[in-house]
Amino acid sequence: MVEEPEEKLYRSYLGGSAMALHYLLTETKPGVDPLGPDNLLIFAPSVLNGTPGPGMSRYTVAARSPLTGALGEAEAGGWWGPELKLAGFDAILITGKSSKPVYLWIHDGDVAIKDAASIWGKSTGEAQAMIRQELGDEKIRVAQIGPAGEKMVRYACVLNELKHANGRSGLGAVMGSKMLRAIAVRGTGKPTLHDPARVEEVRKGIQANYHRTPGDMHDLGTSGGIPFLDMRGILPTRNFRQGSFEGAAQISGQAMRDTILTGRGTCYACYVACKREVKTGAPYNVDPTYGGPEYETIGSFGSLCGIADLPAIAKANELCNALGLDTISAGTTIAFAMEAFEAGILTSKDTDGMDLHFGNVDSMLKLLPMIADRTGVGDLLAEGVLRAARKLGGGAEAMAMHARGQEFPMHEPRGKRSMAIGYAVSPTGACHMEADHDTDFEVAGAAGLEALAPLGLFDPVDALEMGAAKMRIFFPAQQMWNLYNCIGVCDFVGTPIGPMSLPMLVDYLSAVTGWNTSLYELMQVAERSQTMARLFNTREGFKAEDDDLPQRMFQPLENGALRGKGIDRKEFEESKRLYYEMAGWDPVTGIPTKGKLAELDLLWAI
Repeated sequence: MVEEPEEKLYRSYLGGSAMALHYLLTETKPGVDPLGPDNLLIFAPSVLNGTPGPGMSRYTVAARSPLTGALGEAEAGGWWGPELKLAGFDAILITGKSSKPVYLWIHDGDVAIKDAASIWGKSTGEAQAMIRQELGDEKIRVAQIGPAGEKMVRYACVLNELKHANGRSGLGAVMGSKMLRAIAVRGTGKPTLHDPARVEEVRKGIQANYHRTPGDMHDLGTSGGIPFLDMRGILPTRNFRQGSFEGAAQISGQAMRDTILTGRGTCYACYVACKREVKTGAPYNVDPTYGGPEYETIGSFGSLCGIADLPAIAKANELCNALGLDTISAGTTIAFAMEAFEAGILTSKDTDGMDLHFGNVDSMLKLLPMIADRTGVGDLLAEGVLRAARKLGGGAEAMAMHARGQEFPMHEPRGKRSMAIGYAVSPTGACHMEADHDTDFEVAGAAGLEALAPLGLFDPVDALEMGAAKMRIFFPAQQMWNLYNCIGVCDFVGTPIGPMSLPMLVDYLSAVTGWNTSLYELMQVAERSQTMARLFNTREGFKAEDDDLPQRMFQPLENGALRGKGIDRKEFEESKRLYYEMAGWDPVTGIPTKGKLAELDLLWAI
């Protein structure tokens, strides 16, 4: 069935996260089994996907998460989102379950369900090649799961082009539960632009703001900041016990550039080209078609596991992309297992003799196929740190680094204090993409702070500070990144990291759509999305006390520049209450007030 919504729906939600939440709230019942046929799986680009602007390739995948039971949402760039738009669709809603493995084939408005028996069980690389060969077109874009999604690993991901991942929340497991292996898309249409000349003028202005320089995102990728993080004592190390890693220089973006980097990939229409492509010889033999490790991957398999072997980390990245595993959750889960092993909670009997001490490269690499196939101890670890810790007992829950059941990404809340609130209140569980990070706002005149001037923010705040001043920056910065998730804009192109200012974004959107819009209207869409996410989690039984962090975050770091520092529980609770009040949520229960719902035209969602 094809639905053609009214324009108001597009203007109210724009696409992406907000559009997906609208359908999750209106088309699903509370308490749906995340791995059952009634869980709605949504792929949603935005009104800007497929247009010529840089960094506008991102799309959302959403459903109820099998990892957390809360909202599951993840964004990815690459080429698939724009291809879907050029094939004539703004979103795909999938419900039910096939009786056999299938994939969807979408081609210029036509949709067909194809048999996937021959690709079931194959790696993502094999499956993509087989789909393109069967359909006779090498330009087909494929979003797919791997064997991990087929086995419903709770943090299985969705990938396009083998390296652009909707990584978090276990959405690959939802796709696998429906026996849906892939969605192949080919679109030959053209984007509809209200004012093509103005679109091109703004696009050129954005490009003029970006100048490639040594050490930037193009040169070093996201891992270029590892030396800085280590110097600040906020490089997550040995399962978040430490903030500094003795092997930091060996796993940095600088080391990658000078050793194993073979190319710099990009996404649709983007000239930042921050993606990594790496190649290594024996003993790992890493294939560059699977890309290369981003910072999160290097942190999770590197410092977090006490491993300083960059080629081995690149192999872990390749394995995750071939098998369809979220690198963040996989690495954090293995680091948890290593700490539990060293504490004697997980024993060699549990691991069939495998040594899981921190720093063991061979064991880290052996675990990934075991997790994807749910064999041996891999079956336990495929459940994620929260479920694994509960099953192990014996103090293992103190080692499980998660918020709301989702594993921590590679950013240290004890050194970036707004991240503490961000992890706690994120509707999907611990997420580093809630808002730009504290270190960009702590110096007067810094580019990050200057970029927020259109939101009325001018004063710097120390990264270690919490309270009203920090929340005053965090709340609108969070809405800004919520907006990017609704509109499909990459955070590395949008302000404050990238060259596109907020006024430029407003101007570009108006030129594409013809809407007489404003920054106020767009920020309202972002807050609408955030509030709908809160409503979704509230109806699924989550409460204010679930907005919390592991006890380890309130304990001191063991080494580095912040040795002895921990988050103050009282300051954390006070900041959380301030956040609730800013969001228009009841300060005790965290439930959105009727007044806030009325303001955002969400009374229908009560």
